[in-house]
Amino acid sequence: MDFNGSDTIPGPRTEDHLPHTAETAVKIVIVGGFGVGKTTMVGSVSDIRPLTTEETMTQAGIGVDDNYGSESKTATTVAMDFGRISITDKLVLYLFGTPGQERFWFLWNGLFEGALGAVVLIDTRRLEVSFDVMGRLEERGVPFVVAVNSFPDAPRYPVDELRTALDLTPDIPIIDCDVRRRASSKDVLMTLMRFLHSIALSRVLT
Repeated sequence: MDFNGSDTIPGPRTEDHLPHTAETAVKIVIVGGFGVGKTTMVGSVSDIRPLTTEETMTQAGIGVDDNYGSESKTATTVAMDFGRISITDKLVLYLFGTPGQERFWFLWNGLFEGALGAVVLIDTRRLEVSFDVMGRLEERGVPFVVAVNSFPDAPRYPVDELRTALDLTPDIPIIDCDVRRRASSKDVLMTLMRFLHSIALSRVLT
């Protein structure tokens, strides 16, 4: 599910400079396996033209990268994607999309540094690739929500079944999304921000 060629963002993007009303900036990482839609999500929701580090896929990746469900992909992220969205006049999110292939996971530690929270994008055709992703976030203590990206041929499961399959605690939100759509991607980010707010509130009250 590539962002290139998408027509989901009508009108021009905002200018690159921050709104003068911005008071708080938060770093968010968007993680997941290869081809789950991280680049697309950053591109669809960003207020500015996103920075991507996509390179053309070559024969060298055959047998190394698991491209099941993404056989038509011709490019892949090799460092990170970067975008920015103003949630309110005062709150700005900086979005960092991680590379999905396991051979690039050494870059994740730097991308996770200073992140307040994360979105874990999953493809229900390849749930198993999500386990290592979530495990790394848990090791670093980064709170996350799970976003189920809508692929036309992907099976759909009830939330309770997904929660059990992914071994998630009841408090972690799971939300369906279509990362090609700006409104849907923004809903995911808003779900994450509400989750982070609830965590902060519970810490204050305990």
